[in-house]
Amino acid sequence: MLYTNLKHIESAADHARVINENENVMVICGRMGPMCIPVYGIAEELEEEYKHVNFFDMEFDNPESYVIRNLPEVRGFMGIPFTIYYKNGKVVKATSSIQSKAQVTAILDQEFAVTENA
Repeated sequence: MLYTNLKHIESAADHARVINENENVMVICGRMGPMCIPVYGIAEELEEEYKHVNFFDMEFDNPESYVIRNLPEVRGFMGIPFTIYYKNGKVVKATSSIQSKAQVTAILDQEFAVTENA
């Protein structure tokens, strides 16, 4: 298990349920390593600001994380974590390796923009 304050996905069934029951989902699939820990921290920070996005982690070495490791969008990725952004159950963006807060918020703002109903 990952020692983060994010909600954890522990199985392929959990993963399917999470992405199908929530409109906007960010899943960070990694380990407790130097490239991953900063991304978990950024997600933990942004949870309060981006209430319309559901943030999760999934352990890269869990056999069940094949649901992320086998995505066509991650083919060719060389570093972890794999960060996957889902909208209505579909992958809209995928990144690998360490990301800055600015990079993450740019993706969240672009892919999960909140539209005001006036």
